[in-house]
Amino acid sequence: MAEQNFKNHTRLVPLYHYVAGMLVILGFGGSIVNLFQADAHTHYSAALLVVVFFVLILLFWYARFFALRAQDRAIRAEENFRHFVLTGKPFDSQLRLGQIIGLRFASDAEFPELAKRAVAENLSQKQIKESVKNWRADNHRV
Repeated sequence: MAEQNFKNHTRLVPLYHYVAGMLVILGFGGSIVNLFQADAHTHYSAALLVVVFFVLILLFWYARFFALRAQDRAIRAEENFRHFVLTGKPFDSQLRLGQIIGLRFASDAEFPELAKRAVAENLSQKQIKESVKNWRADNHRV
């Protein structure tokens, strides 16, 4: 595995993000076409297919959404603990979740100062990530 940095830290799973996503969307579109072409005898099953594919879209979306929200909570707790271990104080309450998520890539040496800068300069998650000099990889994310 290549060393993680700002340019390659995003994680996409091709089978999930591209293949499964496209199949669910195409299936939903096909079920709608099938519904409009259905006659009186097949209208119920065609409508049921639309409902099934709509539910699949919801499942596809929320499976990812819920996993990311759980990961965000874990990151907030881990990084707050890390900050406490390094400084003896919890995070500044003005830090937003996006900033904390960006800070997780900072090495221990630059982490406390970058956290202060994030609050003082209202840095975005991307600006924080771009400011990291010694990247701390996160290979266990969802």
